[in-house]
Amino acid sequence: MKSLLFWIARQGNVWGMSLTAKTTFTAKAPWLRRVAPLFGASLLASAAMAEGAMKGPDFQRVVPDQMHQLQIVKVENYAFRAQRSAIGQIGYNEDASTSVLTPFSGRVTRLIAKPGDQVKRGDPLLEIDSPEQLLPQNDFIAAQAAKRKAASQYNLAQIGEKRVRDLHEGKAAPSKDLQVAEAQLASAENDLRSADTTLEAARARLRILGRTDAEISKLEQDGMLSRVTTITAPIGGTIVSRKVGPGQHVKSDSGDALYMIADLSTMWLKAQIFEQDIAQVRIGQEIEAKVSAVPNRVFKARIDAINSASDLTTRRVIVRAEIENTDGLLKSDMFAMFKISIDEAAPAPAVPTDAVIREGDVATVWVEAEPMLFKRRVVEIGMQRDGLTQIRKGLASGELVVARGAIFVDNEWRQ
Repeated sequence: MKSLLFWIARQGNVWGMSLTAKTTFTAKAPWLRRVAPLFGASLLASAAMAEGAMKGPDFQRVVPDQMHQLQIVKVENYAFRAQRSAIGQIGYNEDASTSVLTPFSGRVTRLIAKPGDQVKRGDPLLEIDSPEQLLPQNDFIAAQAAKRKAASQYNLAQIGEKRVRDLHEGKAAPSKDLQVAEAQLASAENDLRSADTTLEAARARLRILGRTDAEISKLEQDGMLSRVTTITAPIGGTIVSRKVGPGQHVKSDSGDALYMIADLSTMWLKAQIFEQDIAQVRIGQEIEAKVSAVPNRVFKARIDAINSASDLTTRRVIVRAEIENTDGLLKSDMFAMFKISIDEAAPAPAVPTDAVIREGDVATVWVEAEPMLFKRRVVEIGMQRDGLTQIRKGLASGELVVARGAIFVDNEWRQ
């Protein structure tokens, strides 16, 4: 066919000849009257295809200059996992945070720590002047005195028992006197043991009320009572809030926290899952979180707890995961969008999302049939993840498709 067309071209353009020449030419080859129009049309189509872009019902050809705008990628398998979306927030790790309360009532005389400070366990937070501190200190001093007295009685009982025992062994004292001395020694020993227990109980009470061992030792040595007590940090971490001011009167039975301390090296991701989706959620599943404050980062963790009750207002169940926060980007109460993977990864053909052209419910891609020739193909798409779109039907792994520039090819085809 091509040889025939080239032969016709060498003979000259039949339809462009003069009437006399055309008649003479066709008279020599009468069959050309029937086939020349068909060959001429094919020749014109081939010339058009060779000279520039050409399109058809399901294909588009581009010229070399247009190829610079396109990116051709190979279809490869990617492990997609079904996910459920949820909203939620970032929270403090409640296993590493605590509220600081006052064990007694009094007036705040000095604030030492402020919000944002890093504290260690035992660091001073504030000082409180409270008359309630006097009675425990007085009990401690009394218990200390009682122990000294009991120790003295015990020493005397030991000396008396030894003297009577020596006399009894020398036949100078009756057995009755030895028995009385032994009973007195046993009684003195019990009194000393009871006094020691009472003293330790008074010491423990002072510790509970916020007295340090150094303060207790000083009280034990000089016996001077003090109404001012320093409240110290029960754990190490960051002071995230303070709800007390200088001169404020605080009560031990109010339940209001003076300080809030939290270890910010880890945070909780708290996602709110719809009731109808909770049956598919399991401990150990992967959870991804995005927060608006850090838009270009995805935080990944695994579910380690699922609440046992649903919220009556929102009809959602909170699931929780713990995540490292060493860089401090996550803050408490930040709004977050969550995705929870609910099944095992299933490999499937995938293409860049830019390669998919959507028109209503129809999705298409442009497949490279040969260099600079692309065929339009309808595909069935699935999940999207990491900039890739799952292809459920219509493409096979290893085929070449247009990624960047797919919309350009589609526009050229539609013109």
